[in-house]
Amino acid sequence: MRVTENLNPKKVFYYFEEICKIPHGSGNIDRLSDYLVEFAKERGLFCIQDTCKNVIIIKEATPGYENEEPVILQGHMDMVAVKKPGAAIDMEKEGLLLAVDGDDLFAEDTSLGGDDGIAVAYALAILDSHEIAHPRLEVIVTVDEEVGMDGARELDVSMLKGRRMLNLDSEEEGYILAGCAGGARVDWQLPLTREGRNGKQYAICIKGLQGGHSGAEIDKERGNANVLLGRVLYGLCQSMDLYLVELEGGLADNAIPREARAVIVIEDDKEKLLMDGIKAVEEELRQELQTKDPDVGIEIEELEEAGETSCVTGADSVKVVSLLFAAPCGVQAMSADIKGLVETSLNMGIVSLKQDKAAVQFSVRSSLESAKRALIAKLECIASMAGASQEVHGDYPGWAYQKNSPFRDMAVNVFRDLYGKEPEIQAIHAGLECGLLSAKIPGLECISIGPDMKNIHTTEERLSISSTERVWNYVVELLKATKNGQ
Repeated sequence: MRVTENLNPKKVFYYFEEICKIPHGSGNIDRLSDYLVEFAKERGLFCIQDTCKNVIIIKEATPGYENEEPVILQGHMDMVAVKKPGAAIDMEKEGLLLAVDGDDLFAEDTSLGGDDGIAVAYALAILDSHEIAHPRLEVIVTVDEEVGMDGARELDVSMLKGRRMLNLDSEEEGYILAGCAGGARVDWQLPLTREGRNGKQYAICIKGLQGGHSGAEIDKERGNANVLLGRVLYGLCQSMDLYLVELEGGLADNAIPREARAVIVIEDDKEKLLMDGIKAVEEELRQELQTKDPDVGIEIEELEEAGETSCVTGADSVKVVSLLFAAPCGVQAMSADIKGLVETSLNMGIVSLKQDKAAVQFSVRSSLESAKRALIAKLECIASMAGASQEVHGDYPGWAYQKNSPFRDMAVNVFRDLYGKEPEIQAIHAGLECGLLSAKIPGLECISIGPDMKNIHTTEERLSISSTERVWNYVVELLKATKNGQ
């Protein structure tokens, strides 16, 4: 029996479960892309799959809607694929293990991928229906949105007729999004030298953090495990020599890291200084984060001695630690125009230590292009002072709020009729593909909606079943209302 067998709307959850059977983390989307193409072929729908594996599916208007303006339905097929430490699942080869808890759908030990699998499921359910009234539908499903919107950047939209787009990549019911931040990924690489060294080895782990989406939840000021590990190591460097052996933290540049781990070598007589230093910082962090991240903790484990160990030199270890400690992270500025909206931020999403280099990845966001550029330049200054190189990838524009938008007005009217209240019109700090697609399609009107989701990009991700149904009904009514611009 299917896990979602008894959930409504049945077709939406049927297709969502089908999607979840196919591994589709960013960079691993070929099978899902091919599934979408086969879906279209089986139903006789026009379909294009480009070299990037983006998919466009066209369904012509139902009777009575032939003369109405087309509507673009848009989402992305990749998910942030993260799992709990020690989980046996191979997310590159295996599907998700879905489960239901009351009104929540989740995946055991992993992220769920409601962002943005639910958009794909909505689109497939509409395309598969013979009862839903609609104008010509142009369904765009892009690849690798979560790692820089690479698919949307390369997508050829010249054959599309639609100038009204419903993006289905939002996570809070009751809101109609009408603007978002632009962003980019910034990568640092610091060359390192290693040497053989004897001494005691210790593993230091930052654990217990909540993490979250670096756009949607950066304003909660939760602990960033990479930043906190840098703080711990920097503090230790003030009282002893330490030598890095291993360093790893975070799983995606746009996810606030929940855990980070370093293996270090210290001199044999420095054990008490190490333990006292760890204890002091742990007490500080628990005090500082008692409301924002109350379960934060530091674990330390002495590892078995294995003779001479390949370590990063002392000078280079200090460089790495200093970079982690000095790098800006979190909210940099709040919007002066929209109360409560983050204007500019960055997230230190991934740190790693290779044989001959250290690597750090940031997600930078801002609703002001000039502020984004300035923050990227600041990072380059910091990197260059430490002797690190910087590269910028996946730069994408923000989506500017349009003062006049008949399509948005139509969506507000439908919402009011269906819910009996006004929706909230908002701009968000998270990035959406609306900005890139608006730059490609002159005169495009966009709105973005979606059902309630919690803790996206984490193993605690939850999708509200009842909200999924309500938003489905809203989408169906919105398509119906396009007749004569109702």
